Amino acid sequence: MSIITLITDFGVDDEYVGVMKGVILSVNPAAIIVDITHHIEPQDLIQAAYIIKYSFKYFPEGTVHVVVVNPGVGSERAIIALEMTGHIFLTPDNGVLTFLMDEANIGSIVRVENSRYFLESVSRTFHGRDIFAPVAAHLSKGIGIKALGVPIDRIDLERLSVKHAGISSSGELVGTVVSVDRFGNLITNIDAKSLDKFCKACKEERLEFRIGKKKIIGLSKTYENVLPQSPLAIIGSRGYLEIAVNCGNARRYFTADRGDTVGVVSNNL
Repeated sequence: MSIITLITDFGVDDEYVGVMKGVILSVNPAAIIVDITHHIEPQDLIQAAYIIKYSFKYFPEGTVHVVVVNPGVGSERAIIALEMTGHIFLTPDNGVLTFLMDEANIGSIVRVENSRYFLESVSRTFHGRDIFAPVAAHLSKGIGIKALGVPIDRIDLERLSVKHAGISSSGELVGTVVSVDRFGNLITNIDAKSLDKFCKACKEERLEFRIGKKKIIGLSKTYENVLPQSPLAIIGSRGYLEIAVNCGNARRYFTADRGDTVGVVSNNL
C-alpha cells in the first residue's frame, strides 16, 4: 500500500505542502497522497493530536501518517516513527501522538536518524520537506521503520498536558472547546460515553448545555431539530459533543473559541 496522509499547520497559501508532495513523488511516483488537513492552527499540538486520533482509523493498514506541527522546528527535538495496528506514524516527538500512547497494540518505535533516507541537504526550518517527506515516501515503498534509526520506548516519548472533561464540585460536567471547524462548530472534549455516564437515567431533552452566559436545552439528534439560526448541542461525527448553530456559526453566536469552557447540567437534579 502506498498511501501517505498529511496533517500540517502550513495552510495552503504558500508552496510548503506542494513541495512536500513533490519530494514524496520523486521518491515514490506511485504514492497516493491524502491531505487530511493543512489548517491546524499554528503550533496547536492539541488540535493536531485530536485530528490524528479521529482520522487514522479510516485508512487501510499500511498507510503512513505524517504529522508536521512542530513548535520546535530547527531544535534538537527528535523525529519518531511508530507502528500501531498496521499503520505507521511519522511525527516530531512533541506529544502529538499523546492520545495513541495508551493503546495496547503499539509495535516498534524508533528515533529517525538515518540520513540515507533524508534529502541530501537538510535545512533547519523545513524538515517537512527535507526529512518527513522523503522518509514517508521510503516507508510507503516498504522499508521497515527499524531501518530509520534506534529503537526507543514509549515511556520516553513526550506527552501533552491535556485537559479532560470531568465533574465539578457542584456536580456539573465540565469540558473545553478543543477545536473549531470551518462551519464555526465548537468541538469539545466531552465524548459521548462521558455524557451518557453523566446523564444516567435522565432524558437527553432535560440536559442543559452552558457556554459563556448562554445555554442550550436538550441534546439534538440532527440539525433539523432546531430552527435555522438556532443553537444546538449534538454528538458530532467524531463522537464528541459539539455546540453548533443550524445554518449559522456557533463561534460567532457564542463569541467563543478554543479553550473556552462548556458545562453540562441535568434539569433532573
